[in-house]
Amino acid sequence: MGEYCNEDLSCFPANELRFSKHVHDNVHGNIYLDPLCLKFIDTEQFQRLRELKQLGVTNMVYPGAVHSRFEHSLGVYWLAGETVQRLKTFQGMELGIDNHDLQTVRLAGLLHDIGHGPFSHMFEREFLPKVISGCQWSHELMSINMIDYIVDTHHIDVDAKMLKRVKDMILASTEVSELKGNAEKRFLYDIVANGRNGIDVDKFDYIVRDSRACGLGCNFQFQRLTEPMRVIDNEICYPAKEYRTVHKLFATRADLCGTVYMHPKKMAIELMIVDAMVKANNVLEISSMINDPSQYWKLDDTILKTIERSPDPELAEAKELILRLSRRHLYQFCNEYAVPKDKIDHFKPITPEDIICFSEEDIAVTNVKIDLARGRENPLECINFYKDYNSAEKFVIPEDRVSHLLPTTYQEMIVRVYAKKPELVEAVSEAFENFQMRTYGIKAQVLM
Repeated sequence: MGEYCNEDLSCFPANELRFSKHVHDNVHGNIYLDPLCLKFIDTEQFQRLRELKQLGVTNMVYPGAVHSRFEHSLGVYWLAGETVQRLKTFQGMELGIDNHDLQTVRLAGLLHDIGHGPFSHMFEREFLPKVISGCQWSHELMSINMIDYIVDTHHIDVDAKMLKRVKDMILASTEVSELKGNAEKRFLYDIVANGRNGIDVDKFDYIVRDSRACGLGCNFQFQRLTEPMRVIDNEICYPAKEYRTVHKLFATRADLCGTVYMHPKKMAIELMIVDAMVKANNVLEISSMINDPSQYWKLDDTILKTIERSPDPELAEAKELILRLSRRHLYQFCNEYAVPKDKIDHFKPITPEDIICFSEEDIAVTNVKIDLARGRENPLECINFYKDYNSAEKFVIPEDRVSHLLPTTYQEMIVRVYAKKPELVEAVSEAFENFQMRTYGIKAQVLM
């Protein structure tokens, strides 16, 4: 993947460039860091992101996947700035884009993951629900709290209005977002975390970065979207001829979900880490740290080493699980099946107790959902296009005008079962197949 804008410094005012720094990124080339963003970067809270692997424990399956949230955040910062600069160059007078907007979006890109927990999304999706009933915590909301904490702790001089907009941009893809469709310069809120149609620079960076780190090819080129994009009626639109590129964005992400993010062995390792952290929670009080930024920022992937090296006898069970990881004595993947398409809408997550004769102490069940970012909906239905630069009208491409070679199903649900003890693999596999027969009348596929 070529560099995006290696030496274009036009997005930096002359007086700002003197005080900027640059780092060389293996995806985007030279990234120039502006003075305000450097004030956030040069804090212990932001530097913590170096200790959070972008893909959690994926490096135990793909050894090269050791890149961190730190470099991803720099990448999103850079792409966010380049995106606004391009709009400013071609439509700046029309849209009223100024340097204040540019700085705001760059800062949102830099800080969008500042509240992330250990081991990628596992922390909030798998661990916290097991130790806090009805937990509503999210890393986006924690990012907002962490930003306030950093500003107050390090006395960073930043405009209050800018900071409010930064927070809104980070929350733009979440259910708690209060953005309205007619918000001033609404299109700026779709650049970092796009809740409107899912096309954002966060995805652009991690798709390319993750593919490269895992040694996988990536034929999605985000430049084909960022270079010709334009704003129509307060919304970023794309040339109609690039609808395949848009689809490729979501298809590439879905492919990464199946081959990397939700790889069966990687998920077995995550299940073991979740169990270890649950067993260690009472001693280390991990869950008590999630609402206090002054404590939370100290929590990162090194927590496994903390457990492993602790002499506390109450951590013996957790330490044993981590030792099993080191010796590759993993929970054993037994089987999986794809939920029939006509059953997905009414699918109820499968639990260990649903597999007769087994409990959570014996087996683990995962319900894996893979989609094209919009659930069962066609992602193209949420995206507006334009015909050419002489056109001021935006439109959605109807399904009957889309290539028949593109899929007509946009979501799948896969149920997997793991045996926590090697001697149970055969019995668990048989019980799982019987469960499949009882539920759907067909035998589960065997993928050992």
